[in-house]
Amino acid sequence: MRTNLSSQISLNRVSPRYYRPGNAVERSVLTRLEKIPTNIFETSEEGVVQIANEIVAKIQDRQREGKFCTIAIGTGASLRPLFTELIRKHKDEGVSFRNVVFFNLYEYYPLTEGAGSSFSHLNKLFLSQIDIDRQNIFTMDGSIPQEAIIEHCRLYEQRIQTFGGLDIVIMGIGREGNIGMNEPGSHASSTTRLILIDATSRSEAAHNIGVDNLPPCSITMGINTIMGARKVYMLAWGEDKADIIRSAVEDKVSDTLPASYLQLHTNTSICVDLAAAAHLTRIQRPWLVTSCEWNDKLVRSAIVWLCTTLNKPILKLTNKDYNENGLSELLALYGSAYNANIKVFNDLQHTITGWPGGKPNADDTYRPERAKPFPKRVVVFSPHPDDDVISMGGTLRRLVQQGHEVHVAYETSGNIAVGDEEVVRFMHFINGFNQLFENSEDKVISDKYAEIKQFFSTKKEGDMDTRDILTIKGLIRRGEARTACTFNHIPLSRCHFLDLPFYETGKIEKNPISEADVEIVLNLLREVKPHQIYVAGDLADPHGTHRVCTDAVFAAIDEEKNAGAEWLKDCRIWMYRGAWAEWEIENIEMAVPLSPEELRAKRNSILKHQSQMESAPFLGNDERLFWQRSEDRNRGTASLYDQLGLACYEAMEAFVEYKPI
Repeated sequence: MRTNLSSQISLNRVSPRYYRPGNAVERSVLTRLEKIPTNIFETSEEGVVQIANEIVAKIQDRQREGKFCTIAIGTGASLRPLFTELIRKHKDEGVSFRNVVFFNLYEYYPLTEGAGSSFSHLNKLFLSQIDIDRQNIFTMDGSIPQEAIIEHCRLYEQRIQTFGGLDIVIMGIGREGNIGMNEPGSHASSTTRLILIDATSRSEAAHNIGVDNLPPCSITMGINTIMGARKVYMLAWGEDKADIIRSAVEDKVSDTLPASYLQLHTNTSICVDLAAAAHLTRIQRPWLVTSCEWNDKLVRSAIVWLCTTLNKPILKLTNKDYNENGLSELLALYGSAYNANIKVFNDLQHTITGWPGGKPNADDTYRPERAKPFPKRVVVFSPHPDDDVISMGGTLRRLVQQGHEVHVAYETSGNIAVGDEEVVRFMHFINGFNQLFENSEDKVISDKYAEIKQFFSTKKEGDMDTRDILTIKGLIRRGEARTACTFNHIPLSRCHFLDLPFYETGKIEKNPISEADVEIVLNLLREVKPHQIYVAGDLADPHGTHRVCTDAVFAAIDEEKNAGAEWLKDCRIWMYRGAWAEWEIENIEMAVPLSPEELRAKRNSILKHQSQMESAPFLGNDERLFWQRSEDRNRGTASLYDQLGLACYEAMEAFVEYKPI
């Protein structure tokens, strides 16, 4: 059973010559805007094999010289595949780490019992599974008194120099461009020191090591310490790192982007997969650095870029505009600006439809969805109990209004996103109701109420909820989802709560996807036999749950495809995006316009999820609530279509079709 199909989604076919130049001259031309050597791999698996080989070669060179190999290493999510490969090499190929001296890149401070420790995580994931000599492992002490930190950091730097400095630094990159825990504002001359962690970095780090209570500070190697290494590897995998990688590699050196200091290092290698490289100029805008292998999506991307650069609608672009902005190849391809403009204008026009389920008795040649069958059976998969309305609430409502049989499948309980005060409020109501209307001798509710109040009175940050409390939190979210479905005229019999097992850990860190998760999804699909499936396409989802849920759906579809299921032959799968980002316009295949009234109804659907209204967990400084992000995103999509000279709508929801591999 394949359970990582979302990682194989490739929205744009990138020509290998953009990331695998044939010779040094081609590489020089392609990378002329890149200020750090950047190696792009098709997959993270391919990348970690090469990096692991290089690291092992260095370790073995040092072994032959009878010397230690000194390595500083972090614990970011990007390093986990590398840990796995190095462990495999140790176990399967006999690679020894006996001559390696490991220095931890950072440790959280102050460490208390139960708090997340970077070193404990590193030890669990990697160090405990290789033959490293324990006396060759060094880390900062996150529990020392504050007055001892400066001397502790000085001695840590001294210990590094005792071993002749660092041979290799291996690290990821944070969403703020931090390397190690060096936050924006870190100076180039900084050494190992105590630093306050930015809220964004703290949230990201807490998610990476799967804890709820991360200390507010970190003792981290400084920029100068990292720059002193003889070799630096910075790894980044996945679409969510694309923006920060482009900035680090192509923008100017700035203390607001600590990773940009690596432009000044003489032997740094940035290692990324195609998804993380997606916003580098040679991948996203290749026409600015080389001649292109044009396809429909690249043509659309280039002309939309030209429109936004010149602030012109598509049909007003001229031959001069193309020639002066590096797109003369398109004039040769289409004969004139007029022909190219009309081609892309029509392509985008055909993505717009007010009939997301297909328009009955209509010519569907240029429509994104087919007219027949009508009405359709539709399954909307919602990772959390509000993603359906946040991501596609307008489309959902329109599918119902146009007569389709719409089912909503809530894949997880979403219980960890419910605040304790919501439980107290509901329990207070239930207890009061029980006192007013029930037999006073029935003490089950009052006893449970007292038990929960007692638990909350002693609960500390990071403590896990009891199973009873998690169940109540799940019930709260179920009730909100049912209310939203009723508001959207979806019968409760078509409202499915799957409660996928991978989610039910009670912690931020979830279990891996399993056959049990896929089986639950598979049973629903076999029961409904849908003509349309909507699924979360948030491939850069910072919390990971969306991606796992999507993998469960894709794995179930893969099982049915291999089994030759007849219903799947007449089914289309559409991917939506949630509150974090929208599809790039070159990838949009269906855009559903919303009127002001429909957008207001969508907002009201989202507001039915009252437990999610006061705060919206997000890795960043975005303080907007979910309904605000959703509306801004939908209005932004409509505005872009308007700027390109197409129809002007209040808002739009966008979709990309997924075709099973």
